[in-house]
Amino acid sequence: MIKAAVSGAYGRMGKMLIDNIVNSDDFELSAAFDIFNIGNDAGELSGVGTVGVPISDPENMGEILADTNTDVMIDFTAPDATVQNVTAASENGVNLVIGTTGFTEEQRNTIEQFIMKNNNSAVIAPNYSVGVNVFFKMIKEMSRYLSDYDVEVLEAHHNNKKDAPSGTALKAADVISETLGGKKYVYGRQGHAPRGDEIGIHAVRGGDIVGEHTVLFAGEGERMEIKHQAGSRQAFAGGAIKAARWITGAKPGIYTMEDVLGF
Repeated sequence: MIKAAVSGAYGRMGKMLIDNIVNSDDFELSAAFDIFNIGNDAGELSGVGTVGVPISDPENMGEILADTNTDVMIDFTAPDATVQNVTAASENGVNLVIGTTGFTEEQRNTIEQFIMKNNNSAVIAPNYSVGVNVFFKMIKEMSRYLSDYDVEVLEAHHNNKKDAPSGTALKAADVISETLGGKKYVYGRQGHAPRGDEIGIHAVRGGDIVGEHTVLFAGEGERMEIKHQAGSRQAFAGGAIKAARWITGAKPGIYTMEDVLGF
């Protein structure tokens, strides 16, 4: 049985992750952390019934992870919080699945250094949907054949998402740029903005959009689009659980969903 903890347990993703863990045959919810509803039963707040695991203050994370012999912690929080959570988990030998996006380069480096220093294993990915990771693979192939086409990346999310553009949109742009030998990014356009040899990246925020990503390849007389739409956060939760299961048996190191899916 894999003992899994959830950080950001009262968030939308956190509640869904708890649901997935509780209803899985090979996982046990060992701990749950959030700055809200501390002391309340994590299962009751997630709608799966009483599970006997209270939501704990992240300030006590290291001690609780050690006491519960947690194998892996899934973190979908915010950049500053994730840096602190990685520190506590890594120092106590807990492997990680990190779904937080919007890190600065310094924050990302700090996270990776803690994981490697403590000889842990971690999956770090901007999107845990299996479909999105197939989407990345497909746009990489398309880029090879459409190298002289203009490329635009468009993404849309709910009105509470804080970072823009999304980590998934940036990953899509990176996949294409790396395939084509390096491209400049332009974030939106305004005023006099003639198109050059760049990748345009555009963000929409509104309503309750779970997540939509489109890559447009536009050539002379034709265009091609590849699009991924998430209808439910279960697409992300299911992938994160798959990653947590995989990382538990992995050698120390930092991995992506491409590793988890065998790409």
